[in-house]
Amino acid sequence: MSVTITVATTGPIASKADNPWLPTQPDEIADQVLEAYVAGASVAHVHVRDAQDRPTADIGIARTTMEKIAERCPILIQLSTGVGLEVPFEDRERLVELRPQMATLNPCSMTFGAGEFRNPPADVERLARRMEELGVKPELEIYDTGHLEAALRLRDAGVLSSEPMQFSIVLGIRGGMAATAANLITMVQRLPQDCVWQVIAIGRANLELTAMGLALGGNARAGLEDSLYLRKGELSHGNLPLVERAVELAKVLDRPIATPEMTAERLRLQSVAVR
Repeated sequence: MSVTITVATTGPIASKADNPWLPTQPDEIADQVLEAYVAGASVAHVHVRDAQDRPTADIGIARTTMEKIAERCPILIQLSTGVGLEVPFEDRERLVELRPQMATLNPCSMTFGAGEFRNPPADVERLARRMEELGVKPELEIYDTGHLEAALRLRDAGVLSSEPMQFSIVLGIRGGMAATAANLITMVQRLPQDCVWQVIAIGRANLELTAMGLALGGNARAGLEDSLYLRKGELSHGNLPLVERAVELAKVLDRPIATPEMTAERLRLQSVAVR
């Protein structure tokens, strides 16, 4: 089966002080997405920042970033509704009104490092229903075992009806599942049949767990949101080296790289546009 490679360029936490090659402004993000697309990425997971490089849910900045990406290449765009711990849910959920092909849906609140990531049940259900109305494919981010059950309850209640379901198994966030092989295998075994899934391994476990996820039949995410380093002590010079590494891992495992068209067909994405 082909592998969908997602590039996660920016994230909500790291700064240029952590890695000077981190893209934060629309043109920087779009330029690095283009490089990732040429290397084999078919999905761009997008966080945006304001002029001071702070995480933002500003609709204008998000629209501009999406437009600049679309001008450069036909990669699929997945907006993050996670945005940042200090951004209110009501601001975050409005991002789906831009109708990206995909957007993240976080089913539960949780401790996130030293902060709190708030996703109240009623708000999550409202956002899920709105995404269904707009034809925006949810990517369910699963940070702990109970998050999967919460997502499946939304499915069973008819709130999430888009098939196949799409999951990201997130490992390594303080407050969520530890980045271990045992946790990854446990979660993969519990996923519903015929779903689409990928591993998001944070920090030093990124390489090993990405490789394991690919070996287990999952997709892969790569980029500076998840790992600022290419190897111990060596900062990654942008997102491209991390994407190239993920592509090489897939090829070593004899798994062909999916194009955006192949990924869209597999996920049964609706045709949507920046508005």
